[in-house]
Parts: sequence; C-alpha cells; structure tokens
Amino acid sequence: MEVVMSWIVLVVSGFLEAVWALALGRSHGFTRLVPTVVFALALVASMAGLAFAMRRLPVGTSYAVWTGIGAALTVTISTLTGQEPVSAMRIVFLAMIVGGVVGLKFVA
Repeated sequence: MEVVMSWIVLVVSGFLEAVWALALGRSHGFTRLVPTVVFALALVASMAGLAFAMRRLPVGTSYAVWTGIGAALTVTISTLTGQEPVSAMRIVFLAMIVGGVVGLKFVA
C-alpha cells in the first residue's frame, strides 16, 4: 500500500512540476506577484512530493517519472495555449516521453 501511495504522490508531484514551470514563465523574472507565488508554492509541494516518493521508489525511476510528467505536460499545455508550435514530430517525441514514463512504472 505504501508503494501505491508513493506512485500516486509522484504523479501528483509531476503535475505540480508542470504548474511551477508554467508559472515561472508567466512570472516574467519574478516581476508578477501571482505567478511568482504560484511558482513558489507549486515548487515546494512538488519537491516535497518527490522526496516522499523517493522513500519507497528507486531514485532514478522517481526522478525520470517526475521530470517526464512535468516536461510532457508543460509542452502539451504550452502547445494547446498557442505558446509553442504544433508539429507531427513534436507529438511523436511527446509520445516517446509518455511511453518511457509508463514503461518505467511497469519495470519498477
């Protein structure tokens, strides 16, 4: 049960990584208050969740899953909001990231 909870916390922490990455971009170098506060809160919660998950899950797997989820969500949201271009190759490479994260879950 503890391992299952660690995986759940890790996935939520990966989502929070995307939140802080997007908030960091919107903070314009920490000159905007609300995005800066969102960045700081999401960063602390994301790191705390990653640290919690690493108590039961392998460090390398935890870090790869955390960054993979965060990176894939950040690019996806940026693409859907028109901040980054859409292309077939971007979609292929995002699918590779997601496939790698899912694969790590099954071998961990």
